[in-house]
Amino acid sequence: MEILRFDPHVDRFAPQPLTIEFLDRDGRARSYTPDGLIHFKPDSTGSYPTPVLFEVKYREDFRKHWRTLLPKFRAAKRYALGEGWRFVVFTEREIRTPYLDNVKFLWPFVERAPLPEVRDRILQTLSDLDEADPDMLLCALCHDAGNRARMIPSLWHLVAIGAIGCDLNVRLTMRSLIWAVQEC
Repeated sequence: MEILRFDPHVDRFAPQPLTIEFLDRDGRARSYTPDGLIHFKPDSTGSYPTPVLFEVKYREDFRKHWRTLLPKFRAAKRYALGEGWRFVVFTEREIRTPYLDNVKFLWPFVERAPLPEVRDRILQTLSDLDEADPDMLLCALCHDAGNRARMIPSLWHLVAIGAIGCDLNVRLTMRSLIWAVQEC
């Protein structure tokens, strides 16, 4: 859920949005409640990407219980197709990534907006540098180490809101490549 909450392409998501009724191989009525449903914002062409009905399972659980899970997942896939959605099973391979670590790190900075003049100074300096790393940017902004330290929350806020770009699929450090996305 943290990844979804942070993703700028996600419009909204609903945990356990519905229960799907289906018949098992023996004709008995069963039900299954997927973990969530993701709706996306329109893309650059104005088209809405296909919503995703999803389940989260550890790979080991899937291996152990595949006979029980497979009919549920097939029912979910049929249901999703009928709604014009996709059904996806996410495992720790898709979730426990550097992206999740970065989201957890950046989330506390989302609401820590700097003063407009600080924001503009950071973005202008980064734009002048073209691209840099956080350490280089802070050195270009301030000669005093104490002032550089005070600028760090503002820098990470701008990364968190997407005003400063970086590759969130690689662990963020003070040596990560960053660039200005928004003009000041």
